[in-house]
Amino acid sequence: MSTTDSAEPAVTATLDAWAAGIRAHRPDDVASVFTDDAIFQGFDPVHTVGRAGIAAYYDKQPLGLRAEYEIREIRPISADAVLAYVRVDFTPPEAAVIPVHLTAVLRSTGGDWLISHYHVSKIEQPVAPVAATA
Repeated sequence: MSTTDSAEPAVTATLDAWAAGIRAHRPDDVASVFTDDAIFQGFDPVHTVGRAGIAAYYDKQPLGLRAEYEIREIRPISADAVLAYVRVDFTPPEAAVIPVHLTAVLRSTGGDWLISHYHVSKIEQPVAPVAATA
């Protein structure tokens, strides 16, 4: 993929699968959209590397958690890698929305586009919510 337009469907498909896994509370499904050696920084104070740590992170999230997202920017890095900048609203059941910025690197591996780097930053100032993606 060499253009933003051609990368967007792949990024969307990967993020749709990620969000669906979160919504269904299926941590292994969430981890399956990451590379085996993915670097992952969620809200925990330390990062993790690999699918096992990613699955463990999502396993401890509350049942009913939702992630709605909006892709803000996509930049090709190479023929088989893109950088995505995404606005995400995590909505725990019966709790306030947690708005974040997500930066992710996706790589084409074996015909699938998988997340190889994931980093979220909480947005501390009030922002407009992300429109529902599903």
